[in-house]
Amino acid sequence: MTTVLIADDQPMQRFGFRMLLESQDDMTVVGEAGNGLEALGLVQQHRPDVALMDIRMPLLDGIEATRRIVRTGARTRVLIVTTFDLDRYAYDGLRAGASGFLIKDALPEELLSGIRAVAGGDAVVAPSLTRRLLDAYVQHLPTVPGGPAPLDARIASLTEREREILTVIGQGWSNTEIAARFHLAESTVKTHVTRILAKTGSRDRVQAVILAYDTHLVAPA
Repeated sequence: MTTVLIADDQPMQRFGFRMLLESQDDMTVVGEAGNGLEALGLVQQHRPDVALMDIRMPLLDGIEATRRIVRTGARTRVLIVTTFDLDRYAYDGLRAGASGFLIKDALPEELLSGIRAVAGGDAVVAPSLTRRLLDAYVQHLPTVPGGPAPLDARIASLTEREREILTVIGQGWSNTEIAARFHLAESTVKTHVTRILAKTGSRDRVQAVILAYDTHLVAPA
């Protein structure tokens, strides 16, 4: 059973999410929050598998709430909910440690599959969409004047093959595409990805993509 916390300042939005989630045999809603501070308290109280987090809420917005949840080391994984015209907030949410994001007008089955994916340890955002987000906001990434950035310690811990795979992950390649590119079994690619996440301290594939940009393994198109 996947436990879910709904954090949204709109009561009707929370009601709609609850009705949808509780129609599923494998999901249960453990709480509702109308602001980010309330969400933090409910995460500590119930330790849900997934927090469905709105962006713009009173007292504490969803991005800062996400940052604080991740900082505590809680088992709860955050799924940001945003709108098409607020991509910059989705980007900031991913940087804060969210495991992905969905658009508020997503189809019900997309929301459900997204929650299941996050609960299972996967990232929700498609790699190609992640890249478009990062390309759009790459100006926020740190730059090193006068020459290339020094090798990040997290990257230095990777083998040459792992560094190659992290690079193409950052370019939006799926496991199937990586397997074909490097002539590997897809199961081997999954093993490499798991090791990359562990060595770099990335929570999921989305965070690995951000790392690839932050360390200049990947440059914007």
